[in-house]
Amino acid sequence: MPELVHTFAGNPLDRGEPLRRSEEQISALESHDDTLFLPFHKLNVGTNDQGLVWLDQSEIGSHEVGQKIFLGTHDGIAHFAVDMLEESLSFTDCRAVAASVSVEETGIIAQARAQLDWHYRNPYCAQCGGKSNPERGGQIRRCGECQKHIFPRTDPVAIMLIVDKPGGERCLLGRPQGRFANTNFFTALAGFLDQGESLEDAVRREVWEEAGIRVGDVQYHSSQPWPFPSQLMIGCHGVAETTDINFDEIEMADVQWFDREEALAAVEERNDDIRVPGKLAIAHHLIDSWATGKVNI
Repeated sequence: MPELVHTFAGNPLDRGEPLRRSEEQISALESHDDTLFLPFHKLNVGTNDQGLVWLDQSEIGSHEVGQKIFLGTHDGIAHFAVDMLEESLSFTDCRAVAASVSVEETGIIAQARAQLDWHYRNPYCAQCGGKSNPERGGQIRRCGECQKHIFPRTDPVAIMLIVDKPGGERCLLGRPQGRFANTNFFTALAGFLDQGESLEDAVRREVWEEAGIRVGDVQYHSSQPWPFPSQLMIGCHGVAETTDINFDEIEMADVQWFDREEALAAVEERNDDIRVPGKLAIAHHLIDSWATGKVNI
């Protein structure tokens, strides 16, 4: 199967590892006349009628700004994300704008939003409590007291579509508790990887915990950065060894088996009985790739 580039992936920027080794080079890029800045305010991204707003050096100088993040270069032009301290431009929720810009641009949004959010959350060192400061263009922080390097974290999440048997005609979908509890919305099961746990073991554990289903073979499909705040969705398909559902009512409002035609109709938005995630989410593509026969499980 050809590689599937999801929304929030496909970032075209060269992240500039050699440049980050010199604070002087980063500072020079930040003040260069050709450098472009992608503005954010409260983690929403700057937009206009044409899409994303990129500000040049003269434009950024007229605004009150906070944290600047070096994103990388493209065609020799440095690109930064910048936190605007006032709402002097038009800003849009990153999920909302992702549907109207290119996949490559969503990859830039993902990098920028995740890194800005990480800096908001980590002003102090977890080891000694000292104040930390950004280095390497915002790629890391360093504690001013104990000198510990603090690296951004990305939380891995297993998300999986399970079929009832090898070559099976039914898939397992669940409706989470919370805002979807009383709707007809169903999605692939998912959960965070635990420490000391493989991806395959996480798939099996999460399906057992959420649905009471034992899973055997697990097959990797694709992955998707999800910058809310900073996760990596790791998509898999799996084959059930048992089919009797006994779901966790604390976490799930419902879990059901759906046949291939029901799932395909939901993906194509012609099933009034169930809704599934849209194309923005990896869950949509896990369901679609099985329902349309693009993958064999």
